[in-house]
Amino acid sequence: MQSSATDRSAPGDRRLAVWAEALYLVNLLPAPVLGFGLLLWLFLTRGPTASPLAACHLRQAVAASIWAGILIGAAALLIVGVGGFDRPATWVLLILYITCVHSMFILFGVIGLTRAMAGQPFRYPLIGPRCGEK
Repeated sequence: MQSSATDRSAPGDRRLAVWAEALYLVNLLPAPVLGFGLLLWLFLTRGPTASPLAACHLRQAVAASIWAGILIGAAALLIVGVGGFDRPATWVLLILYITCVHSMFILFGVIGLTRAMAGQPFRYPLIGPRCGEK
């Protein structure tokens, strides 16, 4: 069982963690390029001096955004490259894959956002880097 970081985290730490997770969701949903750019800017400017909680959420959100782009983009290119543009089965598989994988990343982002709002650390399953415990 993880120890609760709620008692140890300051409101500013939680706010930065919430911003990181919210920008991750912005990257996935309404504005992909803008969301990733703002998330990367936040990571580069505030990441080095952030508290362990905020740094963990920043690192997780940036890593998950990069992995999401790779997994969705590369697999889509592979599916279309192997199946071809003219086959209906290619489009069915492509839409099914993108819908499932994209939804999975959104679900994990919502979980990360709720954990950030609670002042607790979160690690994205399989793709998230480990956060250092101090």
